[in-house]
Amino acid sequence: MNEALKSMLEHYACQTQDAYVGALREIMQRIALLGLWRAKFFEHAAFYGGTALRVLYGLERYSEDLDFSLLKPNAAFSLDAYGESLCRELKGFEFDVAFTVRPAKPNAAITSAFIKANTLQHLVVIQMPSELTGAFHADETVKIKLEVDTDPPGGFEVESHPVLMPIPFAVQVYKKPDLFAGKMHALLCRAWRNRVKGRDWYDLVWYLGHCPQLHLSHLEARMRYSGDWSLPEALDREKLFERLRLSISKLDVTRARQEVEPFVRDKSSLALWSREFFLEIINGIEIV
Repeated sequence: MNEALKSMLEHYACQTQDAYVGALREIMQRIALLGLWRAKFFEHAAFYGGTALRVLYGLERYSEDLDFSLLKPNAAFSLDAYGESLCRELKGFEFDVAFTVRPAKPNAAITSAFIKANTLQHLVVIQMPSELTGAFHADETVKIKLEVDTDPPGGFEVESHPVLMPIPFAVQVYKKPDLFAGKMHALLCRAWRNRVKGRDWYDLVWYLGHCPQLHLSHLEARMRYSGDWSLPEALDREKLFERLRLSISKLDVTRARQEVEPFVRDKSSLALWSREFFLEIINGIEIV
């Protein structure tokens, strides 16, 4: 096994099938970020979302997608230009992947692509014990979605952040108060019909424990852009908390916990979840 790959895998101390699959996906994510860096992607875009928290700041849950935002709007932007670099980087670590760009929807401000690889083949690459591989179908795939916001709401700031594995490199990332604003927008405004996105609530707890500062004007810009804030007056702390408390009052805590459990190693961290718990901890939000 490649020594850098071996070093990354040791970081996870895998014991179960789920742990190996999670480690495989995350190792591939890190290598994909390296490929994007080599291709100078971060001169045009910044990293954000759950995987940014996981890779850069140690969020204790796995995250599936790589989410980015252009630094300034560009409707003509395409991920096509970065596929070769991504595939070449992953190939250097013995990962044989396919890169596919999804055709953009008319008038959509999101462009996306997928990295796909055979799960069983690549669990062998990272030397998963043979007694754990029997449950995997020969055609099963591991998939990583890359998504880029090509027309981002303004008012955010970015900074360079080092990534040390598989080799030292750096990515552009939203500053933490703007990351929190993006997460709050997802929590308040994401339309999931009857589905509960427990991962958003898990991340809220993480923010309040690690970086409770929230950039309110960027949250407002996102909400105006998505049509979730159309009042002439500015969004203020009181109005934010009114909406947040309403969301908590409607939260199906059991379903939220069930949705996030597969992505969390220490499931006991979810034991305190209740509407009362969330109503109490949001008092720690610091508006900046």
